[in-house]
Amino acid sequence: MNGPAPVVIDGGDRACVRLLLELRDRLTALPTGTVVHLLATDPAAPLDLAAWCHLTGHVYLGALPADRYPRPGYALRVAATPRRTDAANPWRPGRR
Repeated sequence: MNGPAPVVIDGGDRACVRLLLELRDRLTALPTGTVVHLLATDPAAPLDLAAWCHLTGHVYLGALPADRYPRPGYALRVAATPRRTDAANPWRPGRR
């Protein structure tokens, strides 16, 4: 295995809005370059996560193999200086 193991965040069956709020908070504590595997059953997760990564500057790495975890998973890499999002609406850019 190359590098440290990914950080796994199990989002369960939460809706993407809740997932993004949790993810945003969790990523602030992780070092730049950390790979995160987000597990989520929300069918919108791959689209919403990819769009959110584009908005914030984190790198969306794509869907994980179906047999890797007991539920669908998606990978991303933590950015050095992510762009802020609105405190209550993680899909909107934050105010400067």
